[in-house]
Amino acid sequence: MDPIRLLVVDDHTLFRRGLVALLSADASLQVVGEAGDASEAVRRAAQLQPDVILLDNHLPGATGVQALPGLKEAAPAARVVLLTVSEDEQDLRAALRGGAKGYLLKTIEGEDLSRAIHRVMNGDPVVSSEMTGKLIAAVQAGPEPSTSPQADEALAQLSAREQQVLQQIARGASNKEIARELAIAETTVKIHVQHILRKLGLTSRVQAAVFASKSS
Repeated sequence: MDPIRLLVVDDHTLFRRGLVALLSADASLQVVGEAGDASEAVRRAAQLQPDVILLDNHLPGATGVQALPGLKEAAPAARVVLLTVSEDEQDLRAALRGGAKGYLLKTIEGEDLSRAIHRVMNGDPVVSSEMTGKLIAAVQAGPEPSTSPQADEALAQLSAREQQVLQQIARGASNKEIARELAIAETTVKIHVQHILRKLGLTSRVQAAVFASKSS
């Protein structure tokens, strides 16, 4: 498989270079570019069309969250993951609403960061474990997920296994983690998730997590 192409955006040169060196040690990853501010990040994203953009939030001129629309326009296929020191719920909410596919803290271990990047490429959202509770709170504080009047009936239509998967989604588990916890194949988990969203009339895992937390 081709390596995952990364753009690293951080205004602290020492941290950025260290991060690039760390990521470059993984043969499954390839750092194709760096940027030190939002405007440079947008230019580099348009030129390089990376698979994943690791984006610091505290940038000079414009924050990472403010840069999200420009990055999405410049590189529509790129997955943007905030990599930041901020544990603030407001930053988390703004990042997710802005289209970020993940929110990771800079305290993350190198191996965990590599796994998170691969999870994002597989379509899974990634959030540092320290922020999982704030993720649920952030979404609950936002617009209500659109559920039908027959929501309770729809929930009852889930199979026992689908209900187990929904409980795991509610605690922020990835498909791989759910597969390991329930001793089933990851592809089976993906099918269960699709069925859960369809039966509940939802469109995302985050909505499913909020639905489950309010139904418990």
